[in-house]
Amino acid sequence: MCKILVTDGMNKNAVNSLRRFKVDVEHKFYDGLELGEKLKDKDILVIRSKNVITKEIIDKACEGNTLKLIIRSGVGLDNIDVEYANKKGIRVLNTPNASTRSVAELTIGQIITLSRFINISNLTMRDGQWNKSKYVGTEIHGKTLGIIGLGRIGKTVAKMAHNLGMKIIYYDILGEMKTHKGYTYCTFEEVLKNADFLTIHIPLERNQDYLITKKEFEMMKDRVYFINHARGGLVCEKDLIEALDTGKVEAAALDVYEKEPIVNLELVNHPMVSPTPHLGASTVEAQERIGREIVKIIYDFLIEEKIIDDMKIAL
Repeated sequence: MCKILVTDGMNKNAVNSLRRFKVDVEHKFYDGLELGEKLKDKDILVIRSKNVITKEIIDKACEGNTLKLIIRSGVGLDNIDVEYANKKGIRVLNTPNASTRSVAELTIGQIITLSRFINISNLTMRDGQWNKSKYVGTEIHGKTLGIIGLGRIGKTVAKMAHNLGMKIIYYDILGEMKTHKGYTYCTFEEVLKNADFLTIHIPLERNQDYLITKKEFEMMKDRVYFINHARGGLVCEKDLIEALDTGKVEAAALDVYEKEPIVNLELVNHPMVSPTPHLGASTVEAQERIGREIVKIIYDFLIEEKIIDDMKIAL
């Protein structure tokens, strides 16, 4: 019987769907070498963001010679040593489509939150302050949104923002794309220099240097609004704090951090930061879609490995 370990939360309907395949599903959190030990008799591992799958964990798992597939519930793979897993004959897959809209909606929500001081005015009102004249915001209509990375999420953010009247400029490592005629492709530096609002939507590669440091902040417009809902390791938090303190960055919205869940309290407590605890994919709808995508990946794997016959069931 195929044995599956789900360590970090999974939609209950998806777990029930897996059990229809007559497989053994253990749904419990393990980490570190304890996780490696538990994987010795497992065929498939499903994780989210809490686990970091290192060489040591992979080596421990491989002592059982059964692990064949690791599935990351989400977009990135930066918490898995993919190259080493592949070297050991373990396939690594993720669910790139399911959370696109949820992350994009959070991004648009934070753009509006920053432009209208929603986060800080909410907090100060709880202290009995009535700062109506202090928090004079700006409309996003007519402003330029710079997008770094025009993949699935970046394109969805662009479409939503364009519908709200924003001008879209973008940079993507793949170059100019055939996309909406109202979007303008720019160099990375041009996006930094011309964006009123700047948002990042690219993956983080293992051992990658910061994408945004003091040098990049200095290229940006004065009083730019900055959003990072991609990966915390893309931005130097120390340099972001300095940019906020000097007013170079008017305000920042962050859903990801250099170290999670132990975050930089100086950063998240900054009055001009609107922080969320990696909530990008945390909607009912996204988790349902992620669950279905995982079930489909496992179903295809079971068919390919001839563990089950084609069951012709609704996934």
